[in-house]
Amino acid sequence: MSFWDQMQQMDRRWIYLMVGIAVIIPFIVPAKFPVSVTPEVQTFFDAVEALPDSSAVMLVFDYYPSTMAETTPMAVVGARHLFRKDCRIITLSNIPLGGPSLAEAVTREVAAEYGKVYGVDYVNLGYKYGYVSVLKGMGLSIESIFPTDNSGTPLSELPIMDSVKNYEDIAFVFEVADNATADYWISIVNAGYSVPMGVGATAVMAPKFYAFVGAGQIVGLLGGMKGAAEYEILLGQPDAAFRGMDIQSLVHLLIIGLVVLGNVGYFMGRQHKRGLKL
Repeated sequence: MSFWDQMQQMDRRWIYLMVGIAVIIPFIVPAKFPVSVTPEVQTFFDAVEALPDSSAVMLVFDYYPSTMAETTPMAVVGARHLFRKDCRIITLSNIPLGGPSLAEAVTREVAAEYGKVYGVDYVNLGYKYGYVSVLKGMGLSIESIFPTDNSGTPLSELPIMDSVKNYEDIAFVFEVADNATADYWISIVNAGYSVPMGVGATAVMAPKFYAFVGAGQIVGLLGGMKGAAEYEILLGQPDAAFRGMDIQSLVHLLIIGLVVLGNVGYFMGRQHKRGLKL
């Protein structure tokens, strides 16, 4: 059996092994593949950078744990940028399964990096059923919708909420989503109350939001893991998303190489068999 015939009959377990090695390598030796920054991510970064210090902002965790690989890096890098600007972060979720706990985990981790204090610099309002009525209700009074935080502490006892009553006191909204709730934030909160906002969406959802960027309804867009990686580069803190892009790029190169090698093997094998017949 020729070399090319052997290539055609390669045991798939070798392919799995090569993919596994390609995934592990960037954790040991970062490949640092170049990641270009798109205009939508740049305008998002610039909008946050332009926020006045100590602004009150909303960081919304509208995604399920199943999409954490794409969405959590967006939330982390967004929280880092906002805390670096000394913004006060108010988190909430329209997703009952995982949203509040994800918000808790992300904000507490990032707050520890910047020495921020719960109740003073950030708060987790948790989840409330009925996102349309919740979004409209907060336009009148946030406390009427969320009388307590996620742990049951009355908002009146949290210093961060002393000067935050409704959307008039919110300088920016960062909606991280893997579902249609982002559409409601745009149509209700941005359109109805003129609150500037940016969206972080999974890669499969991102294309629909480019129209909102073009219309000026959102200031920018983080699309999938690449969008998060671009934001990390602009912030000067490459982290999970940037490393994920290394892994993704390396595996894609491996797959392309195997496809090319397989096709070359097929045609070379045919040529070899013809030569034997002659």
